[in-house]
Amino acid sequence: MFSTGYIILIVVSTVIGFGAQAYVNSQIKKYSNVPSSWGLTGVQAGQNMLAYNGVQGVPFHRGGESEDHFDPRNNSITLDPHAYSQPSITAIATACHEVGHACQFAQGYGPMKFRSALVPVVNFASNAWMIALLAGIFMNLAGLIDLAIILYAFAVLFQLVTLPVEFNASHRAMQYLEAAGLPQGERAGAFSVLRACALTYVAAALVSALQLLWLLGQRR
Repeated sequence: MFSTGYIILIVVSTVIGFGAQAYVNSQIKKYSNVPSSWGLTGVQAGQNMLAYNGVQGVPFHRGGESEDHFDPRNNSITLDPHAYSQPSITAIATACHEVGHACQFAQGYGPMKFRSALVPVVNFASNAWMIALLAGIFMNLAGLIDLAIILYAFAVLFQLVTLPVEFNASHRAMQYLEAAGLPQGERAGAFSVLRACALTYVAAALVSALQLLWLLGQRR
């Protein structure tokens, strides 16, 4: 079951994951040291983007290191210490990306609503698919292996749906930065940061798809 093919899958997945993370870290670090001519912190730029889009009632919270996200459960944005308080290109790009998610939520963006609806299913499937797979292997029950594949397919679907949500949030951020008059050179830096971050989601979706293909191969 855990053949040479599976070992190759693990190696390829690890290389993809580490490669994507190394690239995003390099871009974030590079533009963390480049100040914006706006002189605004990430929070201030994010608040301005919210106002530009007419979105109200979205608080910002200071999170831990690399803790940047929009939480639809309480309609809030959390930024890591750098993005929260520094006036760098990375800080502005990060904050405006998360504001992009807040705008999606406020405007009922379809892919975000679909992804949110998948969360309970994916939370269950992510914990159950491996149990079903191992039980199917040791009990030699094809039905359990099929169940594991179905459960894992929901996790892959979630990863795929995440892509347009993330791409759209970055697109909204870049549209705002252009409309608000951020100089072209600084916008290029912001785009580099957002593109690098998007690559991590692409890598995660690719790894999940490869894993699903491997699982499908076990049905033969």
